[in-house]
Amino acid sequence: MRGPTLSRRLSASGQEILLLAALVALFLVVGWINPRFVSQNNLTSIFVGNAYIAVAAIGMSMVIISGHIDVSVGALIGVLATVSGLLVTGGYPVWLSWLLPVLLGGVVNAGLGVLIAYLKVPSIIATLAMLSILRGGLITVTGGAWISGLPPSFQLAQFRLFDVPSPVWFMIVMTVGFAFVLRSTAFGRAIYAVGGNPEAAEASGIPYKATIVKVFALHGLIAGVSATLFATQLQVIQSTVPNGLELIVITAAVVGGVSILGGVGTVVGSTLAAILFAAIGSSLIFLNVSAYWLRAVQGILILATVLADMARRGRTG
Repeated sequence: MRGPTLSRRLSASGQEILLLAALVALFLVVGWINPRFVSQNNLTSIFVGNAYIAVAAIGMSMVIISGHIDVSVGALIGVLATVSGLLVTGGYPVWLSWLLPVLLGGVVNAGLGVLIAYLKVPSIIATLAMLSILRGGLITVTGGAWISGLPPSFQLAQFRLFDVPSPVWFMIVMTVGFAFVLRSTAFGRAIYAVGGNPEAAEASGIPYKATIVKVFALHGLIAGVSATLFATQLQVIQSTVPNGLELIVITAAVVGGVSILGGVGTVVGSTLAAILFAAIGSSLIFLNVSAYWLRAVQGILILATVLADMARRGRTG
């Protein structure tokens, strides 16, 4: 048991080092070609504008490590961001407009966890259904209109601490915190165990069903934080989130080293991958290359990562 565990940890660390090296190389090369790419304004745009994606990828990573997937996270973020905006424009306290979406996300995804763990609905089916429900409900309630008239005190994503934007702090603190949870707590070890071998986990006394519900509930809470960051970064709240957000979040988790088969991965890698995608997208603009190539790059990276993971699992048995 120790051998595979050690090899998987070394593999995850190797993926993190590879992503970090790719980020450094990208900044050096593109910055040399076009110095504006590494200007303070562009770096702020890369990190601040995409921190909510990195945060969402933390929860997604834990879901995939547990052996499941959630394709509804983009729609959930959109709904929770709208709830946040409606609360604050409806005269409710700012703190409530930040907190309630987080709690609501936890409740919604806890329900998903119950469907998946106790009623044995496949996660892809349960979350596809939730995707349709959330998207349909969002358009019905908002009519496609954006929410404006947001007070300055609501703009959490525009706050700074030690001159560092708050989304960057959220991204760093949550990545470090949940990396600790996964590596050093009984709950973290249970997530890896149920994702790697559910039967063996239950035989060893780990409650599979309860663990899955907790993972999905935690994922929902994290999606709520992501939604709050998304809702507070501009002067208006879009009635829809960026197209394909759930795919970006899933891709960040998988390219970050999380095995699509479950039981392997880290949240540090998913955060680095999310930043890398944002940097690649920005670099294409500065190199006068069509931004549509970003999707192609993401597809190539996820395919290469999955194939490498399958080959690695084949070697380790």
